[in-house]
Amino acid sequence: MNRVLIWDLPIRLFHWMLAGGFIAAAVISLWLGDDSPLFPYHAIIGLTIAFMVCLRVVWGVIGTRYAKFGTFIFGPGALIEHMKGTLVGGGRRYVGHNPGSALAIFALLALVPALAVTGIMLGRGDTSVKDLHEILAWVTVGVVVAHVLGVALHIVRHRENITASMIHGKKHARPSDAIASARPIIAVVFLVIVGAWAAGLVRNYSPATRTTTLPLIGTMLQLGDNESAGEGGGVRNKKHHDGD
Repeated sequence: MNRVLIWDLPIRLFHWMLAGGFIAAAVISLWLGDDSPLFPYHAIIGLTIAFMVCLRVVWGVIGTRYAKFGTFIFGPGALIEHMKGTLVGGGRRYVGHNPGSALAIFALLALVPALAVTGIMLGRGDTSVKDLHEILAWVTVGVVVAHVLGVALHIVRHRENITASMIHGKKHARPSDAIASARPIIAVVFLVIVGAWAAGLVRNYSPATRTTTLPLIGTMLQLGDNESAGEGGGVRNKKHHDGD
């Protein structure tokens, strides 16, 4: 079998941008702490990757063959068989996502928005979700670690560098398994939209108050503690704030 194109460019960009964004947000939160002047960027990065996940959900419906959710929905039996094959050798080979990576993907597509929602609630002054936000963060870390270990074990057992395939987009498969295009124009559109969202969050960020305003939505969020914010100052609607 020859190497053929399996992963489109939007999927590859999403994969590495999500990985980089999550690592950056985790480092800021766990190593620098919420007293660091960089801590608000933990929230900005989190809001950006959550926005990326929303776009990934859309691409999971209308995207290329192996980007679509329908191609990597597996039952418990397929997952168990895959895990067994990864641990002891053998097992079915998958051109697209295997059951293990599919489980990690669906978990992250649920966990990242949940982290964003609880983060927004914290930014609106609802401290009751703080423990839940931290639990979700650690669960996400666990999913990422399990996914990385699973990929490493797969590479060793099956002699297939699936990490490299997520860089160049190609895997050994039949010509009929290939997708027709890497969709570079869609990738550029993805980068522009995500970049505009992130730029809006950064542009609206005020270091003095440690707040930002969600682009297009107009909701102001408190990004970490701010002693000058006052008792009731977690968040206010931008119009209301401007009218004070």
